[in-house]
Amino acid sequence: MSRYSRHIVLPEIGQIGQDKLSKAKVLVIGAGGLGCPVLQYLTAAGVGTIGIIDFDIVEESNLQRQVLFGSSDLGRNKATAAKERLSDLNDTITIHTYPYRLTHLNALALFSLYDIIVDGSDNFTTRYLVNDASVITNKPLVYGAILKFEGQVAVFNYKNGPSYRCLFPTPPKAGSVANCSEIGVLGVLPGIIGSMQANEVLKLILDLGNALSGRVLIYNALTTHITTLAIPRSERIIQEIVSKRETFQELNYAFNCEMPILEIAMEGISELTNVQFIDVREPHETPKVALENMIQIPLSRLEDQIKHLNSAKEKVFFCAVGERSRKAVSILQKHQIHNCYSLKEGVHAILAYQKNSQYERS
Repeated sequence: MSRYSRHIVLPEIGQIGQDKLSKAKVLVIGAGGLGCPVLQYLTAAGVGTIGIIDFDIVEESNLQRQVLFGSSDLGRNKATAAKERLSDLNDTITIHTYPYRLTHLNALALFSLYDIIVDGSDNFTTRYLVNDASVITNKPLVYGAILKFEGQVAVFNYKNGPSYRCLFPTPPKAGSVANCSEIGVLGVLPGIIGSMQANEVLKLILDLGNALSGRVLIYNALTTHITTLAIPRSERIIQEIVSKRETFQELNYAFNCEMPILEIAMEGISELTNVQFIDVREPHETPKVALENMIQIPLSRLEDQIKHLNSAKEKVFFCAVGERSRKAVSILQKHQIHNCYSLKEGVHAILAYQKNSQYERS
């Protein structure tokens, strides 16, 4: 009574509504930018059973927006780290963690255990997989997406409503879509959109208000402008998804709408010919490394310095750990420059390789 008193005092919720929340089971796909606020508010609201599936680990670049994590969580699995924080927020609910990747092999079985699915994923492969599995298992899907300063929220497959494929029937073409790691996202935006997703989940459980079914809400953080667009339901599309029930585990959802980034280990560079190394770190960063045919172009100046790249050479980009070098390769792909590689593990791989080489020579 004390914990949920602000809910119970609302006539629209009361004890009966809080009991509904306590009995509800919600699966959250991804404990990232969107998943973090969704999980926090569902946990605080007293949703009785929450599932978290995420195979990823906490990285430093996540801390700008994924507010469930701190520096002490770096390198930990996100689902596991999230449960630890959420259990402290509310120790009266049940939290299940699935620290592995959602696939066509486990989705149907997992979704069947829950009442509502929340999509906090960051790629189209997972979004289409989640949508189809939700339709087949007849589970309402609360969708969210973010990029730069804009976010989207919708509810799919609710009371005979449209699905995600009714809005986006097919995935975008490869290389046509950027992601947050390439062009960024305002840190507070996932908090706003994720909170909206949590609100839709509570409305579905409590049967309150008007769910965002058949509509997609688009929010612009710079103008605070909200647009709502209608989504027509396509019976043909829904039936095509339902028809996949028996063959779902044989389907291939391994498409990638983003241009694949070629990565290479230090040991594999010997197989390349005529290599140019490009250090995309800032000039002040250490440790320094010395490589033959190496130039330094900070990532922030790469597009202005493309003329300094040797078009005849295989270009290997490196940074501290590999994140900025991947972005560098992505930038050049958009300029139709494709003989580029991102060095795995960055400058640390170079130093380790050089140290081992010196040891072998001695």
